[in-house]
Amino acid sequence: MMNNEIAAALAAFDKSIAEDAGADAPWLALQTLTRTIIGAKLFTIMTVDMKSEVARREYTSDASSYPVSGTKPVHYDKWFDIVHTQHRSFVANTIGDIAKVFADHETIWSLGCGSVINIPVFVGGRLLGTVNCLDAEHHYTPERVEKSSLLATPAKLAFLAARENRSA
Repeated sequence: MMNNEIAAALAAFDKSIAEDAGADAPWLALQTLTRTIIGAKLFTIMTVDMKSEVARREYTSDASSYPVSGTKPVHYDKWFDIVHTQHRSFVANTIGDIAKVFADHETIWSLGCGSVINIPVFVGGRLLGTVNCLDAEHHYTPERVEKSSLLATPAKLAFLAARENRSA
């Protein structure tokens, strides 16, 4: 991907965030940007409330397979340690590695996905949630994982814009 493609994608993201006050507008803008920069067949957003120790799917690109729904408890496991404690993205590039962490691995596989990157979004030292990208096995190469760092600031902005759009 060329720098001008990234610049154009960032400009489109910025324009959407600035002009569209729809409830899903920040997520759609981030989804488009993410697909341009690192790719994602399936794109979801999870928010987390650490005081209540619950997570919620806030947005999904595939509502029939992964609907926006109620809350689920936070699990203290390897994934949690990487994402919450170490503030790093969780990456798994085979369905076998995904199965070690996610109980819904069969659904993931049925959608043609076999790799995942979960990008944590922190603001003020607090985990707001994760940007979850899934694609074919071995999709999230070291190069794509490195490029995912370009999503850090836009993800923070999308989380804050979504909160603002809900309260407007």
